[in-house]
Amino acid sequence: MRAFTRIALSLGLVALAVAGGAAARATAAHRSDVVGHLYVNDNTAGANTISGFDRHADGTLTPLPGSPFEAGGAGTGVGTGSQGALQLSGDGHYLLAVDAGSDQISVLRIKPNGRLTQAGGGPVWSGGHEPVSIAVHHDLVYVANAGDGASNYTGFTLNPGGHLQPLAGSTFSLPDGSGPGDVLFNGDGSRLVGTRVNTSLIDSFAVGSSGLLVAAPGSPFTAQGLGPFGSEFSPTHTAQLFVSNAHDGAGKGTVSAFDVADNGVLSSIGSSPFADFQTAPCWVEISHDGSYLFTVNTASSSISRYAIAADGTLSLLGSTSFNGNGAFDARLAPDGDTLWVVDDGSNAVSGFAVHGGDLTELPSSPTALPPHAAPFGIVVT
Repeated sequence: MRAFTRIALSLGLVALAVAGGAAARATAAHRSDVVGHLYVNDNTAGANTISGFDRHADGTLTPLPGSPFEAGGAGTGVGTGSQGALQLSGDGHYLLAVDAGSDQISVLRIKPNGRLTQAGGGPVWSGGHEPVSIAVHHDLVYVANAGDGASNYTGFTLNPGGHLQPLAGSTFSLPDGSGPGDVLFNGDGSRLVGTRVNTSLIDSFAVGSSGLLVAAPGSPFTAQGLGPFGSEFSPTHTAQLFVSNAHDGAGKGTVSAFDVADNGVLSSIGSSPFADFQTAPCWVEISHDGSYLFTVNTASSSISRYAIAADGTLSLLGSTSFNGNGAFDARLAPDGDTLWVVDDGSNAVSGFAVHGGDLTELPSSPTALPPHAAPFGIVVT
């Protein structure tokens, strides 16, 4: 994952004048009705913060009063390649954020007006070193820790007051150098998957009634490309898993499709992996109706668009270029009409109108994030 970070960061920072211009456009834009909120894990060195925005009906973003909000732990101040560094609790009342610089997880309460306050008595130890990704299903939480010496998946429970409690016996250790990039549940919480970016392996588990993990026979599975990275279960077919393969080289990006058995065993779907002819496909997002898949190509500054057949087969529709630089996560709005992308290289958030499998960048995009952020992780409400 460190190698990936260097590649992503070598794309360079966009001039501050561009970010400033984006902020000016957002400020000058007509303030249409607020339809929701958007949050980004800033991963700032020292005191980590979470940026919060009002989302307006016309697609503009305006900072929430008091933003950025202190998370409670520390960020690294360095771009970190992972998916899921910021997650919404199952009841929608809390944000869970990795504090990669202090080996902690923070919980923040979301007020009705969208503002954030620290909850649960403060950050808790992540159970390892350098947490990078969080998976949430109802009150069950798993964290992927990427740092050598304490790399693992560790479980917690989240109570209604926002307190995280370690789940005894839940830690699944990983070899040094694995570089986990994502951990996630399927829709019904019966299976959990994690990607090992550096060693091109995929961990797959069945989730027991106690919340403990049972490794699938044959796990970890060899990925279908180098650098398995972002991953997503279909929201409509809980056994279908899609994984981007980021490190096969220029123009050789692919997305894999798997069927995941009840015991967690992975089986390839159709002629998987499916080419996108771009470089470094990393983050994966699927439309809420399960019909389309979007993958962010970090080194190509583009987003590839696929149609998903009922059996999980992918058909490439094309790729959409955008103004961002070094994209570091993506999330659809709850209504599915807008796709939001975190741009680490630009220190900004880009937005795209979604029309089926087509994307059009919003006129107000990109929107600047606070100075000194090294953002990764995004939640849209």
